[in-house]
Amino acid sequence: MRHVADHSSLRSYTSHRLIISCLSLSTVLAAAWLAFPETVAATDKLTVYSGRAERLIKPVFDAFTAKTGIHIDLLSSGATELVNRLKVEGARSPADLLITNDAGSLEVARTAGLFRPIHAPEIDQAIPPQFRAADNSWVGLSGRFWIVVYNTTMVKPGQIKSILELANPDWKDKIAVPNAGSEYLQAGVSVIRASIGDERTKPFLQGLRDNAGTQVYQKTSQIVEAVAKGQVALGVVNHYYVYRHLAAQPTAPLTIVMPDQEDGGIGAIMNVAGIGILKHSPRADSAKLLVEFLASPTGQKLFTELDKEYPLHPEVKADPALIDRKSFRAALVPLTKLAELREPTMQLIEQVGLR
Repeated sequence: MRHVADHSSLRSYTSHRLIISCLSLSTVLAAAWLAFPETVAATDKLTVYSGRAERLIKPVFDAFTAKTGIHIDLLSSGATELVNRLKVEGARSPADLLITNDAGSLEVARTAGLFRPIHAPEIDQAIPPQFRAADNSWVGLSGRFWIVVYNTTMVKPGQIKSILELANPDWKDKIAVPNAGSEYLQAGVSVIRASIGDERTKPFLQGLRDNAGTQVYQKTSQIVEAVAKGQVALGVVNHYYVYRHLAAQPTAPLTIVMPDQEDGGIGAIMNVAGIGILKHSPRADSAKLLVEFLASPTGQKLFTELDKEYPLHPEVKADPALIDRKSFRAALVPLTKLAELREPTMQLIEQVGLR
């Protein structure tokens, strides 16, 4: 089984995508407008608190607005900040929905009683149960994998096969990592802890800290850029950041490893972006229309085309540039456990001294 993306095919694909990018967005949005069924909206506006970058989610919301006439007001911030804000605002919150890029944050919101269950057969059929809360109080929308990206002039294919190998002394001063506040880091370490235990996870984090040195970044895109420039040999990031970088810079010497696929390996670390309807929203019917749209093949194709994320709808194909989802396995840690694991994970990260 081949787990390293072919660099030449990535370049060829991304060069082509760069040429047609202006046409692609219009085509995708037009298809979305035509494919989603006509609906009668209960209100003409929804407010969404978004833990996702506006430039990545707004085109998807615009397609929903074009079809339904329901305008969406976005308030964007970090997922943790938004959950804390919702707790303070309570029933006075203007928000109708919360969308984030981390299942752990969604589960924290659920356990805090912020969401209402969503009863919709369409969602049950569209999104497999492992990607949503048991009562549908939050629903996953797109998948992302924590992968190793490397500079092809500095690392040979097959030289690294596991995220755990990033702690080896051979990679001293050669890796870039997210900072301790990163939700991606916290979720990734939580899965590692649940898979191999704290006794093995702690020395891994210590090695990661020592090997990264000062190469600690607030933004994942900065890690990809550092690897592309040869400032470091490799880094750990969500997969789509690499494909987005190559779409803009097709000649960048980048490729990825879908790690931990060997016998006994933990499997690729997966997380999902997702959404929930807030308990006190007076516009629940319109909010439900939005969730149904995002979970439908139309919405799933938008995430795939525009953001290079893996669709969760089983009938929607991923972008052909991505590693075939059927060719690798994911870690078995349930997404619903990420909230439960978060606090002890953050304590361990702090003990180790990751910045």
